[in-house]
Amino acid sequence: MTDLSQPAETNPEQPGERAAGPSGGSGSGQHTGPDRSVGSVGSVYAAGAVHAVGSVRKIIHIDMDAFYASVEQRDEPSYRNKPVIVGGSPQGRGVVAAASYEARKYGIRSAMPAIRAIKKCPHAIFVKPRFDVYKEVSRGIRKIFDHYTDLVEPLSLDEAYLDVTHPLAGPPSATLIAKEIKQKIKSELNLVASAGVSYNKFLAKIASDLDKPDGLAVILPEEAPSFLRSLPIGKFYGVGKATRQRMENLGIRTGEDLLRWSEEDLAAEFGKAGRQYYHIVRGVDERDVKPHRIRKSVGKERTFSEDVDDPDWIRTYLEELAARVSESMKRLGAAGKTITLKIRYDNFETVTRSLTQPDFVDEASDIAKTAQSLLQETEVAYRPVRLVGISMSSLNLTEEGRVARQMEIPFA
Repeated sequence: MTDLSQPAETNPEQPGERAAGPSGGSGSGQHTGPDRSVGSVGSVYAAGAVHAVGSVRKIIHIDMDAFYASVEQRDEPSYRNKPVIVGGSPQGRGVVAAASYEARKYGIRSAMPAIRAIKKCPHAIFVKPRFDVYKEVSRGIRKIFDHYTDLVEPLSLDEAYLDVTHPLAGPPSATLIAKEIKQKIKSELNLVASAGVSYNKFLAKIASDLDKPDGLAVILPEEAPSFLRSLPIGKFYGVGKATRQRMENLGIRTGEDLLRWSEEDLAAEFGKAGRQYYHIVRGVDERDVKPHRIRKSVGKERTFSEDVDDPDWIRTYLEELAARVSESMKRLGAAGKTITLKIRYDNFETVTRSLTQPDFVDEASDIAKTAQSLLQETEVAYRPVRLVGISMSSLNLTEEGRVARQMEIPFA
């Protein structure tokens, strides 16, 4: 078993775990600009593994496998080993929220219109989401995390980062802790999770996706250089489809290709994100695991598996998005004044339209009504749409995440 407790110590791997080793050919594109980045890559990786406090961190990323669909299969035995789709009805304008691995074999993915999904798999079982149940299960998962560390950063109901550099309980090895967490999730909740272990958040996130479902992968500091060199550029977390296409047009197909670019050239080509690419391909990610992130906005968005050219369908779908935003707001006990609609067209051009209300808003009907009004200021009637999103900002939250209460002054 690979142990991430010390930077230079490794133990023999045991069955059931996978060391880092992505597949992917070497890119053939050549960058003609100045090469100022490759000379001391090894030392850069070594430095990137050491946090500001001077020790190698141990970060785990836990990602539940097909979470919504797996909960439904767990609770209803007749759904097991069958293609299950959680989402809207194919008779309406529903969208796939989650698909079991049995359904994914038919090419069904989240964000796909339900009517398209039923054509791909006519015998699929469609189930309405039970968000209250998913939240309760998520709380059970969180209790397992909290046994090992106070440093838990949830990203959603089904995934989180854990910093176990100094664990509260369990073995000193991050790999062994990740294995225990997976076992507890299975034994206590009858669900399956994948885990990634490394010395920073970026690599832990990538590792958790290497061997799904039920995977456990580790990327050690000394393994990071070769791992990232051979990693296809589309596998880099944060590189979406549009950026991947743009990079491939520039001859950047793998991490090795990306390493040939200087920080200045990447910044000139990709802006602020270019500097991030420069560092992550060198295994450098100094972001801390933050248990209490300052929330500046609450939003939900959906990238469709196929471009949508029906403005009435989009208008109706905004009601579903608004309901999800409202639900998140009420869970926080918060409200906001600024409603922002985000639209991405089929050519990846993204536009936003915002409206600030005089009063705080958290009701789904109010959010939907404003978003639908903002929709009229876009070109969805003439152009296919790839992504739709709604967000709320100007929240009534303090930096500690508490609701700010307005002082009441009596006028008697």
